[in-house]
Amino acid sequence: MIRFNNVRKTYPNGTQALKGLSFELKDGEFAFLVGPSGAGKSTILSLLTAEEPISGGSLMVNGYNLNTIRPGQVPYLRRSLGIVFQDFRLIPKKTVYENMAFAMRVVGASPREMRRRIPYVLDLVGLTGKENNMPDELSGGEQQRVAIARALAKNPKLLLCDEPTGALDYETGKAILKLLQDTCREQQMTVIVITHNSALTPMADRIVRIRNGKVAEMVQNENPTPVEEIEW
Repeated sequence: MIRFNNVRKTYPNGTQALKGLSFELKDGEFAFLVGPSGAGKSTILSLLTAEEPISGGSLMVNGYNLNTIRPGQVPYLRRSLGIVFQDFRLIPKKTVYENMAFAMRVVGASPREMRRRIPYVLDLVGLTGKENNMPDELSGGEQQRVAIARALAKNPKLLLCDEPTGALDYETGKAILKLLQDTCREQQMTVIVITHNSALTPMADRIVRIRNGKVAEMVQNENPTPVEEIEW
């Protein structure tokens, strides 16, 4: 479960990025955080990953209280998270398998676990047979699938996706969103998609609209729309 309670974030230069943000997400939800540039979305991501400390209020993530979390606990929090960036951030001189193995090694996985888990996750994202390819041998959509596979290889409780379709064409973007929606349902994983594109929100269980560092609106969607039916 994720719970923001009156969370405030002020940067050293005096910028107030979050001004009393409050919302809650349940385990296994597929949620969208939507807002224009400067609304506070990137700051929320930085707080969820404990890259930045909160300035006020309280924040719970996967059972960790980020008000009182000790430095030694931060790596364990991050092991419970998977992060997918818009620009993929694959290691260019490592193969698909090596990119995924690197992420698993960070969380203490053994070579045996890697040999078992990596083929399974590659099959999950439709990339069986690509394990020995270098990133520059893949299309943009395939690279994004590798980025998702790398995040899923850790078997995270929470998957954070920062504008995951922003660098992709329309059809590839749809395929990536379907993959994320299916993964949430099949793996019972909490998925947060951070985006500025409100047209995507009908596919979510919960929509949190951010404006000027606060929650402008929160909607519980009882009947999420299949990705195939969404146009943007």
